[in-house]
Amino acid sequence: MTRYTLRAAAAATCLGFAALLAACGPRALPAGADGGTAPAPEASPALIAAEQAWRDDRRERLLAEDGWTSVVGLHWLELPAHYIGSSPTSGIRLAHGPERLGLVRQEAGRVYFSAEPGVAVLLDGKPLAGRVELRDDQADGPVELVFDDGRGRLSLVTRAGRSALRMKHADAPARTGFGTIAHWPVDAGWVLDARFIPHPAGRTLEIGTIVGGLDAMPNPGLVEFSRDGVDYRLEALEGGDGGLFLILADRTSGHDSYGAGRYLDTAAPDAEGRVTLNFNRAYNPPCAFTDFATCPLPPPDNRLDLAVTAGEQAYARPAPAASDS
Repeated sequence: MTRYTLRAAAAATCLGFAALLAACGPRALPAGADGGTAPAPEASPALIAAEQAWRDDRRERLLAEDGWTSVVGLHWLELPAHYIGSSPTSGIRLAHGPERLGLVRQEAGRVYFSAEPGVAVLLDGKPLAGRVELRDDQADGPVELVFDDGRGRLSLVTRAGRSALRMKHADAPARTGFGTIAHWPVDAGWVLDARFIPHPAGRTLEIGTIVGGLDAMPNPGLVEFSRDGVDYRLEALEGGDGGLFLILADRTSGHDSYGAGRYLDTAAPDAEGRVTLNFNRAYNPPCAFTDFATCPLPPPDNRLDLAVTAGEQAYARPAPAASDS
């Protein structure tokens, strides 16, 4: 799939998803589904400071040399072998990096990389000698190769049974020209108590991605919360450190917030199943910042008939820099 085909597919997915959300617009909302009209509790200085610290850390991680804004390519492996590099004659042409980086070969369901002679490629901080198997992002100990004096990174991802090379570079325009993420004001009324309801062990949920296809992801349970007297539920996926990962869409999706939904992380539920949902930390998926992400999309049960007026708003990408030519 070419870069332009990928962009078109992503755009079509977002437009279709936004249209699906908008389709429920004409019907009457339950009480409070517009975000609530009751006076919100005033955010304390401590809460405002904590949220600002979270936002600063979030920006720092996005702008790290290996952060999401550094992604410059997603190249699907369609042939048994691909020569990769920035040269126009490369089978997979890179946006940044040496003219000839190396050879990627698929053999018996595995993917191997061999560096071009004389090109410095590092694995775990050491020069790569010979060829190496590229373990993907679903494996224990995925492999990441570093090139271009440490500014470029190559790794393998698998989505819906297909393999692709994910390329990152510190000179990515999305990183060097990064703008500002707008937020709703910090609102203590969007820090909600919720209840975790576990599913049977081993349950998975089919999750669509912005590049097409479905991936089965561990689905340990759901969370139930109330807003202005109305009950809502969100299917939860496994998150980091034993916590939960929520992919949601709401009445702001495609309007004030990103059309393909937002993400929310929580700590692990306590022994009684209690969990806190801090919607002030609802954040944009990587595909809001780069055309080369493989973002999972909200499952049907996580499309809320509720305007979540908290967290990150839609990111307006800065216009590309004018060419000198």
